[in-house]
Amino acid sequence: MAGILDSFKLDGKLAIVTGSERGLGKGYATALAQAGADILGVTYADAAAAADTAAAVKAAGRRYVHLKANLMTLEPIPGIIATALKEFGRIDILVNNAGIILRNDAVAFTEKEWDDVMDINLKTVFFLSQAVAKVMIDKGRGGKIVNIASMLSFQGGIRVPSYTASKSGVKGITMLMANEWAKHNIQVNAIAPGYMATDNTAPLRADEKRSEDILARIPAGRWGTGEDVAGAVVFLSSPASDYVTGYTLAVDGGWLAR
Repeated sequence: MAGILDSFKLDGKLAIVTGSERGLGKGYATALAQAGADILGVTYADAAAAADTAAAVKAAGRRYVHLKANLMTLEPIPGIIATALKEFGRIDILVNNAGIILRNDAVAFTEKEWDDVMDINLKTVFFLSQAVAKVMIDKGRGGKIVNIASMLSFQGGIRVPSYTASKSGVKGITMLMANEWAKHNIQVNAIAPGYMATDNTAPLRADEKRSEDILARIPAGRWGTGEDVAGAVVFLSSPASDYVTGYTLAVDGGWLAR
């Protein structure tokens, strides 16, 4: 009988990770590789920008393939699926990490600011998940889809109307997809990172007063890092979470508990 740690292993699996070139995306890709998965990294950046991620994956003894794609549209989705199947012959895990945030007062927020964020953060997340699920259903092996939600899947926030809407939507469609695809042995969950030291939060961390206010509410007393989400993404991508689906797991240093 296999031990409990064996249920976290991802040997022989292929994980698609969007936005894998830096920040939390790099953390997700690295953790999955260390657990045994090969990685197809899908980013808007050239391969050179993902060199650190590629090196981390290779250091774990796994294969990294880079695919440049503009996920602001649905156009790249067929190519992502085709590349995964051509290079690896399978798709076992999808981590929908790519996303953007735009800040502006709600009374001044523009239609373009709304559409740009919703397109990549929610529309592409759904339709890429749909395309991956079709492959998983066709192959009959099931799989794991991990969406990236946010503290603003639970709260309103300020000056980020489209981001709040998109991340609330991510939490909702995570439950919807989990309901429909459980019968195919596809588990769909989400990670809601707290306040992390990433490019998205650079303006907040640069604002001394805002940064102090945020840190004062985090029981852990610090900003999160890519390493902090590693355990969550491996758990939700592995057989250890086979009876967990439709759930959004906060990795927030206790922010929501406060």
